[in-house]
Amino acid sequence: QVQLVESGGGLVQPGGSLRLSCAASGSIFSINAMGWHRQVPGKQRELVAAITSGGSLNYADSVKGRFTISRDNAKNTVYLQMNSLKPEDTAVYYCNADRVRLYRDPYYYNYWGQGTQVTVSS
Repeated sequence: QVQLVESGGGLVQPGGSLRLSCAASGSIFSINAMGWHRQVPGKQRELVAAITSGGSLNYADSVKGRFTISRDNAKNTVYLQMNSLKPEDTAVYYCNADRVRLYRDPYYYNYWGQGTQVTVSS
């Protein structure tokens, strides 16, 4: 089994910064893409940012220029540096690991973290 453990959420004032971390553990052979999604009550979960093992990046338009995603492949860890935070960034942020290969297993899997709350408020 694979676990994704997130950390770094919290309360921050508008214009402030937070850094989220997500570490994947388990019998992992490889992870194609890791990313962050967010969800507010009553709305669909949306992609915030994603990064592949080769370094390809994808950002939501609403966070371009403010958020930076990075990844440590050796540690199966993904980070999200969030700067210039706005109240509309308030949400539960979920880590995702996509197209995960496990040792001695030919299939691909998708995993989610438990979520971490980010609140931007004065």
